[in-house]
Amino acid sequence: MRWLHKPTDHSLVEPLIAGLRTDPALRGVANAGHILAPLLVRRGIVDAEAAGIFLAPSLSHLHAPERMLGLRGAVERIDAAIERKEPILIYGDYDVDGTMAVIILKTAIELCGGSADFHVPHRIREGYDMRDDVIERAAESGIRLIISVDMGIRAFAPAETAQRLGVDLIVTDHHLPGPDGVPKALAVVNPNQKGCEYPYKQLCGAGVAFKVAQGLMQRRLDANLQNKLLMSFMKVVAIATIADAVPLTGENRVFASLGLDALRKAVNPGLKALLEVAQISPKRPPTSGEVGFRIAPRINAAGRMDVARDVIELFSVKDPARARELAAKLDHLNSDRQEEERRILRAVEERFTGDPTLCDAYCIVVDGEGWHRGVIGITATRVVERYNRPALVISRDGDEAFGSGRSIRAFHLLEAIESCGSLFSRFGGHSHACGFAMPSANVEDLRAKLDAFARTRLTLADFDPILDLDAELDLSEITPQLFQALELLEPYGMGNPEPIFATRGVQLTAPPRILKEKHIKLKLRAGADRRDLSTAAILATPRCHPDGAAIRREEKAAAVGYASSDQLRTENRELRTRITFDALGWHMAERMQKTPLLAGDAIDVAFTIGNNDHPEYGGLELSLRDFQIPAR
Repeated sequence: MRWLHKPTDHSLVEPLIAGLRTDPALRGVANAGHILAPLLVRRGIVDAEAAGIFLAPSLSHLHAPERMLGLRGAVERIDAAIERKEPILIYGDYDVDGTMAVIILKTAIELCGGSADFHVPHRIREGYDMRDDVIERAAESGIRLIISVDMGIRAFAPAETAQRLGVDLIVTDHHLPGPDGVPKALAVVNPNQKGCEYPYKQLCGAGVAFKVAQGLMQRRLDANLQNKLLMSFMKVVAIATIADAVPLTGENRVFASLGLDALRKAVNPGLKALLEVAQISPKRPPTSGEVGFRIAPRINAAGRMDVARDVIELFSVKDPARARELAAKLDHLNSDRQEEERRILRAVEERFTGDPTLCDAYCIVVDGEGWHRGVIGITATRVVERYNRPALVISRDGDEAFGSGRSIRAFHLLEAIESCGSLFSRFGGHSHACGFAMPSANVEDLRAKLDAFARTRLTLADFDPILDLDAELDLSEITPQLFQALELLEPYGMGNPEPIFATRGVQLTAPPRILKEKHIKLKLRAGADRRDLSTAAILATPRCHPDGAAIRREEKAAAVGYASSDQLRTENRELRTRITFDALGWHMAERMQKTPLLAGDAIDVAFTIGNNDHPEYGGLELSLRDFQIPAR
């Protein structure tokens, strides 16, 4: 893995430090400006005003919804339907983003006095995007207004069907429009469509639905009630925003920050039950990682393995017992999904073992008969993580094939798919992910054409994993003050990655430990020699890790017999250079077998900084991203 230092324009750092001195978000955090300024500059935040908004997101930072092209017309039509008591159908996708978007818009319409039903397609039987037959059945039942969420931007034929049947169609989506523009609908709400001057383009589907809901509530509800309801929606839109891996900047950062904090105080029975089965502690707000790896997979499991209607029922149900039943079902489906994913991955690995040409491919295309279509997307992600090449995983079902793709930093996957678009019956996606359907007979052509296309865009160097470093630190610089300042950058995610630091030449003070046969635990310290420490210094220092008690006040000096606090501070500084940190390496046990380490070895480590809140063993700890044995 190559370690690359993120570039920093140092001419912008000092002015930002000066501007941050008066930022109220930094009060009480020692040296916060000096710590955060270079990190903010690397994230494209170069002035104090932008930094203030980034560090303290609030509802006031949301843009006016009517600035989004098509939204005003959409709200007027929904408002008219509510006034006339027309039934409304919301047509949503089956993933986290789509189901959360359905919940947001359905709830907003009902709070405004309307009535809304929903349709979420079955992944296997219906597939992605809108279908003519669903619109036809809706028209037969008397529906005259259909609103799509998280889909529809390329649904040209369904839009024509709706128009022919006298059904008004509102498309709300965030995916990129195709070369033919947007469907002919009553209104199209998508910040990425041509001519839309909305200032933030990276919303997920639920984020766009939220803006429609915001516009509707501004039209029909009292201002004081609006803010209360907008805050209640933050929890749901935060889950979707984090799960859909859109950049956590701009409005998305507002959603994620306020929503994560609100999740700690969740009152919705379904949401509470979901947090319980995901083992999210109610004592603190969940992190974006917990949402992405614990909450989102359980929601996604419904659409992948069964029917996504259960998710919407979970968030709508009032009975706690029924909520727990539904949450337990999602948990069980997630376990089934994990097992199916492991089964396909084993088959992929066997394919690599038996096919040398696959190992040399610039774009990996693997296919299998009957692979579960609900997990091929996440399987593609795992293939990319393992082989660091663009990957498409295809499930063949007789004469039809269905696939999902994921990519690496240097390869625009949608461009690659479009280069051989004639092979597909339908496709869509963006730079790093895609989905498609095609005749099974075309899979071999796809494999050859994508590999040829990739060879014109990629070099072997592009396949080397890259780790972006924010800075190099000495272990003595890892302090509670540093961690306290870093917390102001949360929540982390796409567009705002958790800062990664490196330390060179640290020493292992004990042999590595293997945890649960998958993970490793190292004990690290700076310097190779040991010094005897006075009893006073030991008493003045935490038992395991540095925490807020590491630096004692002057009155503590007298209690242990020091003549002055200067002597104590000197020993504390020396002690910090000898402090031992736990470093946890997730899923690194296999690598440790290939690169055995012994106590006393010196290594270079790249890591993030966390805090273990265990009452006895807590304190600062490191989460390894990589380790290297330095050249001798």
